[in-house]
Amino acid sequence: MKLTTKILDKKFPYTGPELRPHYLLTELGLKGSALGVWFGPCEVKTDHMVDWEDRIANDFIRSKEMIHFLGEFFGWQLRETVILQRLLVSIVGAELASFGCTREGDDLFIQGRKLSVSIVTASPVSQLLHLGINIDPEGAPVAAIGLKELGVDPVSLTRKVVDKFTAEFESFEWACAKVRPVV
Repeated sequence: MKLTTKILDKKFPYTGPELRPHYLLTELGLKGSALGVWFGPCEVKTDHMVDWEDRIANDFIRSKEMIHFLGEFFGWQLRETVILQRLLVSIVGAELASFGCTREGDDLFIQGRKLSVSIVTASPVSQLLHLGINIDPEGAPVAAIGLKELGVDPVSLTRKVVDKFTAEFESFEWACAKVRPVV
């Protein structure tokens, strides 16, 4: 199974409504299961939060600049996509391990400060994923850290993460097809 990917040069914000079916097709021209990546601010108001725990707490997400990974996956179930999300987060964490990056569920932390936000949800036709990595966390409602403070080039990190995630994703199909059934 192929994963279509695109890293955009254009900067634009992530506000929450982008997490919808066929956004990657209609806005970025990506067909099928895909991962679109761009840079820009993040401003998700409570009304656009997908996580019920966050909505009930009237939480919001804000960051001056993030890397936004937006995925849409067809033929997957929610549980599988949460595992896929954890894989993507783990790849980012491994790339930043030299900074003491740790993962707690789908969140990344460095020096006790939050580096990422992430969510997975289901639509009637697909599974959707957003992972935001702080570049400049100014305005964040929690203690946060960004790649800028760490001296990490976000473009280089993005390319490495997309390449590794794509390789893992595309190997899933063969891993499922190559085994001899046991009867």
